[in-house]
Amino acid sequence: MTLQIPADLLPADGRFGSGPSKVPAGRLEALAATGVSLMGTSHRQQPVKDLVQRVRSGLAELFALPDGYEVVLGNGGSVAFFDLVTYALVRERSQHAVFGEFGKKFAKATKAAPWLADPVMVEAAPGALAVPSYDAGVDVYAWTHNETSTGVMAPVARPEGASADQLTIVDATSAAGGLPLDPIQADVYFFAPQKSFASDGGLWLALLSPAALARAEEIAASGRHIPSFFGLTAAIKQSRAGQTVNTPAVATLFLMAEQLDWMNAQGGLAGMVARTTASAEALYTWAEKSDYATPFVPDPAHRSLVVGTVELDPAIDKDAVRATLAANGVVDLDAYRGIGTNQLRIAMYPSVDAADVAALTACLDWVVERL
Repeated sequence: MTLQIPADLLPADGRFGSGPSKVPAGRLEALAATGVSLMGTSHRQQPVKDLVQRVRSGLAELFALPDGYEVVLGNGGSVAFFDLVTYALVRERSQHAVFGEFGKKFAKATKAAPWLADPVMVEAAPGALAVPSYDAGVDVYAWTHNETSTGVMAPVARPEGASADQLTIVDATSAAGGLPLDPIQADVYFFAPQKSFASDGGLWLALLSPAALARAEEIAASGRHIPSFFGLTAAIKQSRAGQTVNTPAVATLFLMAEQLDWMNAQGGLAGMVARTTASAEALYTWAEKSDYATPFVPDPAHRSLVVGTVELDPAIDKDAVRATLAANGVVDLDAYRGIGTNQLRIAMYPSVDAADVAALTACLDWVVERL
């Protein structure tokens, strides 16, 4: 028989997926109540244009964008943006700091592009952090703000000595909205809606500096073949008009706009980081005290505030633990494939309450004791 966890131990909301993430209660009802007039409306019409601008304005407010920076969006998600970077932003050669699967995918995209030189790689094993370093031979530095696969977070800071002509491009897919950011430290900070922004996937969004905007124009005018799907200058032009180049998922934009309204009303980025920090403290403090669990990331300074990874004692059957929790409504604790040996992965995006993370740890103790 499946173990029944006492109701008073269970989290109020048992969704801890690392993406797609928890969508807060009431958002789908809001879509049905007030967003229904948007569905089936052309993205060239004013209601959808207003929605796109609502998302752009919400992001500009959340990140306190400096003068000259723009919010640009397009179809395809973050993995598509890896390829867009190779077509539209890397002039000749990039350097990649790789410390997990998504940083590796980003580097593979530039390595596979025959018009670019092989990228310079700065690598670390899963659970450790790699950071970019000055190299006069590259025109782009690229890394991941938060490695969703391992639970390692990296600082966003331009490499010491980097010139104004060397762009910093940061994959912030699972970081944006939940980790601290000084936007002036990046030229391209790109992400997707299905993590901290409590929506669906299928879109990419990017904060672009004046230097990145200029680089996009430079490469577009260079004669390089750029497939229309990866045309950054077209995306910039359409975003300024409150549109996307191709038809977007309108419901995704609506859910993201609702989340942005909530985030900005709850203290903006600082308020969201306070929420993720409280959740992370609950998880890692428990793991450090546990006699059967330990944080997968050994350096406390590198432990993510938004995606926590915990390694269990080899004697514990993680699949049995996960199955028991899932039967009790506590779900999506799967580790990323190939990462860790006996691992759980817990999302701690802004929509997740720290009290629910604490309740999760109590449920883990209760289940492990009885299994």
